[in-house]
Amino acid sequence: MSTFPGSPRLFKGAIVSLDPTTKRPLSTIAFQYNPETLTRTLGIRQAPQENSSRTEALRLGGAPTESITLNIVLDATDRLEKAEPTALALGVYPQLSALELLIYPKSSKVAFNMAKAKSGIKEIVPLEAPITLLVWGVQRVLPVRVTSFTITEEAYDVALNPIRAKVALSFQVLTYNDLPWNSLGSRLFFAHQVKKEQIGRKIGAAVSGINLFG
Repeated sequence: MSTFPGSPRLFKGAIVSLDPTTKRPLSTIAFQYNPETLTRTLGIRQAPQENSSRTEALRLGGAPTESITLNIVLDATDRLEKAEPTALALGVYPQLSALELLIYPKSSKVAFNMAKAKSGIKEIVPLEAPITLLVWGVQRVLPVRVTSFTITEEAYDVALNPIRAKVALSFQVLTYNDLPWNSLGSRLFFAHQVKKEQIGRKIGAAVSGINLFG
C-alpha cells in the first residue's frame, strides 16, 4: 500500500466464521494480501415448467446459483523479520488452521455425538459447520459454503511449520432459496440483492437518452 498521505485506505477482504447456534464470531480471517482475481460463475435458476407454455419461458425460480473461486497467499516473512512471537513459533500455521476449521464441526460437538453413539443412541443429528461469510468490500457480505479447499505449502521453518502457503478456495453462495427465510444468512443475501438493485439502477442515468427501439 502506498504511504502517500492522500492515498485511499485499502479495504481488506476477509472470511468470517460464526457459531451456528449463537451467531457469535468464532474467527475473522482478514486476507494478508487481497487476491488479484476473484472468479464468479452464475447459473440461472429457472422455475419448474409443468408444460411447454411459452408464457413460462422467462419465469425464474429464485436467485441465481453463484460460485466463487479465489487464491489466498499467506507469508510470515515480514513478521519473522520483526521477530513476531507467533510467527517465530508457528509460522502461518494459525492462519491455515483458522481457514481449515471452516469445514470442521466443533470438537466439543463431535465428542458429544461420539458419547451418545457409545451409549447406544443410533439416531444422531448431523453436525453443523460454522456459518461462513465472505466479506469482499462493503457491497458484498455473502453467506457461503466452502466447496473446495487446496493448500500448497511452499516454505518451512526449522520446526517444519509452514512460513509461506497458497490456499485455493471455492465457495457456493447461499441464498434465500437454500436457507430458511428468517435465518441470518438468508437476510444477509436478501440485503445484498437489494443493494445490487440500487447500484444497478445507477446505470439508468447514463443510458436514459438512448432510444433502444429505433
